[in-house]
Amino acid sequence: MSGLNASLGYFVAAVTFVVSVRFLLKKRPRFSFISEFTSSFMLVACWLEVQTIVEVGEWAGGLGPDVTLTILFVVLLTHGIICGDASGNPSLAVQKFMKLEATTVTTLLDVAAQFIGAHLGLLAAKYYWSLELTDMHMIKNLMISECSTSLLVSVLQGFFTEFACALVLHIIHLNLCRRSALIRVPLIAVLLTFLSHSAKGYTSAYMNPSLAYGLTFHCSGFTFAEYAVVYWLGSLTGMTLAVLLYMGHIPRIFAKNLLYSQKTRFRVPKTDKAEMEIFTYQFSAVKRRF
Repeated sequence: MSGLNASLGYFVAAVTFVVSVRFLLKKRPRFSFISEFTSSFMLVACWLEVQTIVEVGEWAGGLGPDVTLTILFVVLLTHGIICGDASGNPSLAVQKFMKLEATTVTTLLDVAAQFIGAHLGLLAAKYYWSLELTDMHMIKNLMISECSTSLLVSVLQGFFTEFACALVLHIIHLNLCRRSALIRVPLIAVLLTFLSHSAKGYTSAYMNPSLAYGLTFHCSGFTFAEYAVVYWLGSLTGMTLAVLLYMGHIPRIFAKNLLYSQKTRFRVPKTDKAEMEIFTYQFSAVKRRF
């Protein structure tokens, strides 16, 4: 229980940092990319602690899978509520660019901020583990150099796993993007938790390039390029196909709708033949008068 109390304090510290930065940025909309930095920082820093509870807490602290799943869901729900439109996900930043909702400069700044936030989130978690506040964190600190990779299958299998999960996520996200946050945020949190748990034996379904970079790229077992193919290319490919299926085209590349025909919403009502003859006769009579 002491380990969970320490983890709760860590989560509260990360949330407090993000809320403070977002409050300071309310009057400075030009620096909106910093919101992406804090969003990515919070996501990586908190998910790494959840990973610690899963890897160490389940056998050292006697915590069951139901506890760890609940903690992950609460973290994702809190992240969605606090960060709002700042997803901390490069795939979503590129999606906005493809939909002509963001410029090239804005997209580059957002993606760079997300990866910087992910890296600093990793450093913050390592520093926290080095304090060895509990036995769980002491064990995790000893395991840092020998961390276990989240990619438990071949590169090809991993690519298709991330691709399929990203496709499902982005299709649902596109359908929910105009719904109320009260509906959208909990549903996305549930979906992310479900996909992550379902793909636990494959890639853990991060569906987020910067999150994967902070959580597993530093672990041995695969090269940087192999990780990039699975977690970056797989996620981006799934997102691109989701946009194509949802919109029928990719606005940044194709102006013409490639999948769905544009049909007129209103039909001209059919006129009875007799009514048409009466109208023609009356029109001719009026015309003769003039």
